[in-house]
Amino acid sequence: MTTAFTPGPSTMNLPTPPEGWPIGSYDTYRDAQRAVDHLADSGFPVRGVTIVGVEPMLVERVDGRLTWGRVLRSGAISGAWLGLFVGLLLSLFTIGAGLFPILIGLITGIGFGVASAALRYAATRGERDFVSHSQLVARQYDVLCEPRNAQSGRELLAALALKGA
Repeated sequence: MTTAFTPGPSTMNLPTPPEGWPIGSYDTYRDAQRAVDHLADSGFPVRGVTIVGVEPMLVERVDGRLTWGRVLRSGAISGAWLGLFVGLLLSLFTIGAGLFPILIGLITGIGFGVASAALRYAATRGERDFVSHSQLVARQYDVLCEPRNAQSGRELLAALALKGA
């Protein structure tokens, strides 16, 4: 029986704050990864180590302008892949069909891909005429570890910083 005070299946995967003492701070995730790798290579018990991104921000980087040509080309390519897959499945399960189901699937897929891409793009009415990708980044990355190992972790990371300077 699950009560309000015992963790049940619905509370098992809830986000929890990180635990541990800070032993290093880095400007990039790559530097924090390098620090943890150095700890591991040095025989440090890395099982309880955590990399924490501080002050997270969502960064959207624009890749280019979105045009009708780009939309239709992208729709045709994705539709072709789906149509090719369906056509291959049909040709596998149809005795003596040859390449006909593959060709029909490919043509139909391209048609549906172009049509659905055009409808989606037309529905935006020009409010988002660019292509972008988003990334979650942080201003700083802290490396935390269990309190009993904090001093030795700081010493190892200080040695790494001296080596890199």
